[in-house]
Amino acid sequence: MFWQTWSFALGVTVPNLLLLVLGVVLKRAGIMDDHFCDKASRVVFNVALPCLLFFSVSTHTGSEEGMNLPLAVYGGAATLVTFLLLELVAIKLVKDPRERGIFVQGGFRANTGIAGLAYASLAFGKEGVALGSMYIAITVILFNVLSVITLSRSLQRGAGKGLDVAAILRGIVTNPLIIGLVLGLLFKETTWTMPDTLYKTGEFISGMALPLAMLCAGASLDWRAMFRSSNVAGYATVARVLVVPALMTLGGALLGFHGAALGVIFLFSCTPTAAGSYVMTRAMGGNATLAANIIALTTLGSFFTTALGLALLRGLHLV
Repeated sequence: MFWQTWSFALGVTVPNLLLLVLGVVLKRAGIMDDHFCDKASRVVFNVALPCLLFFSVSTHTGSEEGMNLPLAVYGGAATLVTFLLLELVAIKLVKDPRERGIFVQGGFRANTGIAGLAYASLAFGKEGVALGSMYIAITVILFNVLSVITLSRSLQRGAGKGLDVAAILRGIVTNPLIIGLVLGLLFKETTWTMPDTLYKTGEFISGMALPLAMLCAGASLDWRAMFRSSNVAGYATVARVLVVPALMTLGGALLGFHGAALGVIFLFSCTPTAAGSYVMTRAMGGNATLAANIIALTTLGSFFTTALGLALLRGLHLV
C-alpha cells in the first residue's frame, strides 16, 4: 500500500514538474523568451483555459452520486474561509502590497479541475470522480472570482490607489475564465447538441492550456529569487501544501465526512497551485515570476504531502 501511494503521487505530479523543467531548458536554449511567454500566456488566458473550462463543465455528465451537495457546499465554504484567513495573514507576512494578492492566490487556489480530478480518479476510481464533480464546479468558480478580487485589490493598493470596487466587478464580469465557466454551465442546461467537429476543435484548443501554461511558468522561473528575503513563495507553498489541506481535512472529519468523501476533500485541497494563477497574474500586470515560483514549489511539495497524507489517513482508517 505504501509503494502504491507513492507511485500514485509520482504519476500525477512528475509530468507537471517535467513541463516546468522543459520550460527552463527552452528558456536557456533561447527558444522561449519573455516576449514569447507574454504572448503565449495571453493565448492561454483568453482562449485555451476558457475553452478548457467551458468544455469541462458543459460536457460533464456526472452520476447522481456526483451531485453530493453537502460535500460541494463544504468545499465552497472551506475555500472561502481559507481565502479570508490568508487575506488576514498576508497583511502580516507580505511586506509588498502588490505581492499580497499573489500570495493569497497561491495559497488557496488549488488545481482541483486537473490534478485534483486525477488524484480522485487514481485513488477512488469512478466513485472519486462522481463525488468530486459538483465540488469542482463550485470551487473552480470561487477560485477565479476570488483570485480576481484579491489580485485587483492588491495591485490597486500597491499602486497607491484607493479600492475601486467598480473596477474589481468589471474584472470579474470580463474575466475570460469566469465567462468560459458561466457559458459552460448555461450550455449544459440546454438541450442543444454540440457538433462533433466543434467538439473536437474545442478539445484540441483545451488540450494546449495546461502544457503551454506550465512551459511558460517554467521559462519564467527565477531560481535566485525563489527564496529571496521576503520568502513570499515559501510562505505560499507552506499554506498550499500543508496548512490548507490540514485545516480542510480536519474540518471535514469533524463534520462527519469519511471514506472516499474525506479522501476527496484531502486530495483536492493538497493539489499544487493551479497553472491558471500564473497566466492570470501575468495578464493583470502582477509579479508573474513570483507566481511561477509558487507553482514550481507547490508542485514539488504536493508530491510529498499527498503521499504522506494519504498514507496517514489510510493508516487511521479514515479513507
